[in-house]
Amino acid sequence: MADELLVGIVRRPHGLRGELSVQPLTDFPERFAAGSVVTWRRGDASRELRVAAARPHGERILIAFEGVGDADAARALQDGELSIPGAGATPPPDGFFYAHEVAGWECVDPSGRRLGVAAGLEKTPGGALLSVTRDGGKEALVPFVHGIVVDVDRERRRIVLDPPEGLMEL
Repeated sequence: MADELLVGIVRRPHGLRGELSVQPLTDFPERFAAGSVVTWRRGDASRELRVAAARPHGERILIAFEGVGDADAARALQDGELSIPGAGATPPPDGFFYAHEVAGWECVDPSGRRLGVAAGLEKTPGGALLSVTRDGGKEALVPFVHGIVVDVDRERRRIVLDPPEGLMEL
């Protein structure tokens, strides 16, 4: 499961024909296109599901899976997590980074002074925040925006930050 990307959470059945209301946890809703395969997991139970159809519904997506044809079958999937293999995931477009991808990357200032290690990205209504674990264990949340994030180097697994004075101490 460590090499998987969590892309959605099944919230509840929708209607009587097996459709499910899914909270997407991805900026790429095409992951739920018809024919896509996801792994459903809840506790120790898991199974692969193939998307038969998907459509937007407010902030959620309504998904019909092959073999899930009624409300009872859909209810059995409620509260499960949907994931895809991390290795097989489509690379994000230029300028986008997966939250799990940056975890463990070194964070430095423009002069190369170590600021800490990236713990991941957190999606908030105000935008993405980079969680940086400082030496000593304290966490700093840094807006993941141009001006503060100077450079992100995938090959070197390094993020150059130019935070305003005092931000790393908050």
